[in-house]
Formats: sequence, structure tokens, C-alpha cells
Amino acid sequence: MSWPEETTRTVNLLAAVERKLDGWFVGRGAAVRLMVLAAVCQEHLLLIGPPGTAKTDLISRFCGLVNASQFRYLLTRFTEPSEIFGPLDFQQFQVGTYRIRTTGMLPEADIVFLDEVFQGSSAILNTLLAVLNERSFDNGGTRQPARLVSLFGASSELPEDPALLAFADRFLLRLEVEPVARIRLHELLDRGWQHQTEQLGGGGVNTSPLVSVSDLAKLTRQLRHVRLTEVRSRYADVVAELTARGVALSDRRIVRGLKLVAGAALLRGAEVAHPRDLWPLRHIWTEPGDAEVAKGVLDNHLGAVDGEDAGRSVTALLELAHQRVRQLDDYPAGADGSAVMTTLRVLNQEVLQPLQRRHPQEHAAIDTVRGLINDVTQRLRKTS
Repeated sequence: MSWPEETTRTVNLLAAVERKLDGWFVGRGAAVRLMVLAAVCQEHLLLIGPPGTAKTDLISRFCGLVNASQFRYLLTRFTEPSEIFGPLDFQQFQVGTYRIRTTGMLPEADIVFLDEVFQGSSAILNTLLAVLNERSFDNGGTRQPARLVSLFGASSELPEDPALLAFADRFLLRLEVEPVARIRLHELLDRGWQHQTEQLGGGGVNTSPLVSVSDLAKLTRQLRHVRLTEVRSRYADVVAELTARGVALSDRRIVRGLKLVAGAALLRGAEVAHPRDLWPLRHIWTEPGDAEVAKGVLDNHLGAVDGEDAGRSVTALLELAHQRVRQLDDYPAGADGSAVMTTLRVLNQEVLQPLQRRHPQEHAAIDTVRGLINDVTQRLRKTS
């Protein structure tokens, strides 16, 4: 079997969506990759991190490129359900029918972004559970289909309230989003000022749609045709190791993780999943403290798949990069240009190139190394 031409075309267009978003935002490659995967798998993504990390703008640009209707809202303890789902239809109410007018509200959006998603009241979160799970909204006495493709939630932290854990578990994918100014300041300033000048000039970035929501839906239906038999055993091994090391995974997360693997394979145009497609398992952890454990386990497994020993894992490559940069602190600024040149060679040839060749899906790691190269390059300029 080979994929229909339409499937291949949509996969290629989604790759173009990723490239455009990567070009607009600094250090958000991992978030972009997960947003596309979530939309194809019709799963939900939770972004954890402080305000000011471009989450809202990133999601808005994504919606523009996939021609999706969006609904976004900042939740607080005082947010009313009518602000999310719609106001009461008074005309219907006057004739004895209780009904909500959902036009332009969450039940009729393709992509939803809820900032501070765990701040909502129990009435809001309980209603959201049905929308997330069943793609339906109980409107008065009838059950109304919801158009939701994916809900992207943002929060500064995960909730500790046990009452919120069931809701939080519906976000199959999680990503910790950190500010990038520390490691990629100059690139952030250049890119940010470019965006500011475009807005001041009355222009802006062209976000003409590349993909339609119906294209996404057709691609989602192709997930069932991805063959997983070749990775099932490796998948079970990874899950067993994660749970043995204390990573909490519900049965729901374990089963739905297979769909993410199928999505990863489909997005690289493959009909048969390969162990390299296990990379989404880095992002199905439950507790923030488990994120690093999951990353380490997957790095080891994926490194072995690529024929690498433990010394060539993503974690080891990043450690090598940071170690070489720290060694430059032994030299006064401008004192030894040869040491800086050597560090640049190591960062490029021994870290960045292996990352790009063997771990192309590791956008965050690649962005980190590029940031280090940029910092070292600035130092080299000072020595000349």
C-alpha cells in the first residue's frame, strides 16, 4: 500500500506549516511540532510556562495557516460559563426552551486556546470534559456536536488539587515552555523587532492558509492505516521502563500514546511506524518532575535505534555543548581566539550536525545548540 496523493500533499503542506512557524518564532520548534501532531491526532496539548513566551501568538498563527476557526480566552476564578460557551438565548427561553447561543463561542471552534486553563470553575471544567472527550456539548435538552479538533491549554503550573487531575489527564501531550532570551537573546531581539516594525508599518506576516480543517480530518482518518506491529514490542518496553522509574501514566495515556506514534509516522510520510516514531512519548508524562525522566528514557531508546551508544544520546550531546562553552570561562574575554574557534568547531561538527542528522525531531535541543553557537560567535567577534 502507498499513501494516496492527497495524503502525501497534506503531509507536505503540514511540513511547510512547521517551517513557517519555525521562521516566525525563536526557540518554539518543539511546540510547533507538537501542535501539528496534536491536530492530526485530534488530541490536546498543554503548554506549561510563564507568561510572555508567545503562546497566544503562536497558536493564532497556527490557526491562520490551517484555516481553522479559533476561540481563545483567559480563564479566571470569576469566569462565567456564558463567557466560554455562549449566552442564554432569551427568545427561546421566553417560549419555554432553555438553549445557549453558541455562535462564535467554544462549541463552534476548531482550535481552542484557554490560557490559565485550570483557573476555570468546576462548572466550566466539567462541561469541558464532555467537549474534550466526546466532541459534544449538552445544550439544554439536546446534545450538540462540537467541532473541536484540538484544545491547547496554557498554565504556569500543573494543578495540585485532586479534583482537577481528571481534567488535566485529558491533555495527552505536555510541554514545558521556557523563555529563550537567556540563550538566544540576539536572535530574539532581531526577530522581535522585525515583527514590531511590520505591525507599525500596518503590514504583518502573511498567514494565508496552507491547509484546511477538512484536510486535517482526512489525514486523521488515515491514522488507522499506519502499521504499528513493528514498534509494538519496543513501545511496551518503553512504557514498562517509564512506569518502573516512577513515571505516572494512566491506562488512557498508555493506549492513546499509540495514536501519537502512528501520527509521528504519518507526518514523515511513512506507512509503517519505526522506533524513531516513539518520540512523542517524551511528552505524555503526568507530573513535571517526570519530564526529564521520560526524556532520558526516550533518548536512550532512540539513540540505540540510530546505532548510537549512550554517549551520542541527546542528553549527552547537550552536556558536551554546555561543557565546552563553560570551558571558555577559563579564558578572559578576548584573550584566546583559538579556543573560541575550537569550541565553535565542536559545537557545529560534534553536536549540532549529529543532532540534526540523528534527532531531527529534537527542535528544542537543536535550538539550544544554535543559541550557544550564536553566543560563542559573538564572543569570537570580540576577540577580532
